[in-house]
Amino acid sequence: MTTLSNSGYPPGTVITGKWRKSRYIVERMLGKGANGRVYLVQRLGRTERYALKIGFDTLDLQSEINVLNTLKEQMPNPYLVEADDHQDSSGEVPFYVMRYIEGSQLQRFIRSRGREWLGLVGLKLLQKLTALHRSGYIFGDLKPANVMVTTYGQVELIDYGGVSAVGRSVKQFTEWYDRGYWNAGSRTGDEAYDLFSFAVMCIQLLDEEALKSASAQLPQVRTAADLQVALRKSPQLRPYASWLSKALAGEFADSREAVNHWRSSVYSPSQLDGGLEKTPQWLKNSFVMSLIVLGCAVYLFLRT
Repeated sequence: MTTLSNSGYPPGTVITGKWRKSRYIVERMLGKGANGRVYLVQRLGRTERYALKIGFDTLDLQSEINVLNTLKEQMPNPYLVEADDHQDSSGEVPFYVMRYIEGSQLQRFIRSRGREWLGLVGLKLLQKLTALHRSGYIFGDLKPANVMVTTYGQVELIDYGGVSAVGRSVKQFTEWYDRGYWNAGSRTGDEAYDLFSFAVMCIQLLDEEALKSASAQLPQVRTAADLQVALRKSPQLRPYASWLSKALAGEFADSREAVNHWRSSVYSPSQLDGGLEKTPQWLKNSFVMSLIVLGCAVYLFLRT
């Protein structure tokens, strides 16, 4: 079994694929997780930048690559670009290359743009999960750090290391978002598991103190009922309480029903000033300023 050396790859390192012969230059490390490092890279001869992941354990990363290869065949706009092996001082290690998502982690995005964006972003995220579920997989380790959001509110799931087939045990989880942590069900992967994690994530984004209070119970007495109490008490959670309550109780038949319920009970385009999801405010302001400048130019021209 080959493992990645702990030193990582400094900027300027060239990672060369053994089989496809693609060469990628490391710009910087984007992040380090439980099962590997992700680097921002540029492929030689191209202007596009990508995210490249090399795992700490070959078998774990190969399992992740296998899942992404399956999803590449079943889902539109696939996340995986290519996979290959690279020879370094520790031996031969597998890596895979992903589309690089320009954006912010979910929690940072909501903090900077406002809670009213959760309606749109939540809808996009639920649609991503539904596509994954239709392919026979559960995301598993759903948390804000594993969700990237672009300026326009588009969403991408990152870090597929926790993805597992429906009916199998969840491979990776983070306590707060784990159904088992709240004694609300098993860690067997089903659609309700991801929806439960999504609901807890929403509680954190809208009222983190309420989530901290609910999680302060002793492990043996902690239940999802503590989260339901938070829904009833928190003014910030009230507009979302109907959807969140059903997700916490596992009452959605599947993720498609959850999407439809979110669309009808939570998501409101009017929250984002009509078409803001299509036209960001900075672009609107730029258009207005260009009209003002044009008007001034025409006025001065006519005066002369």
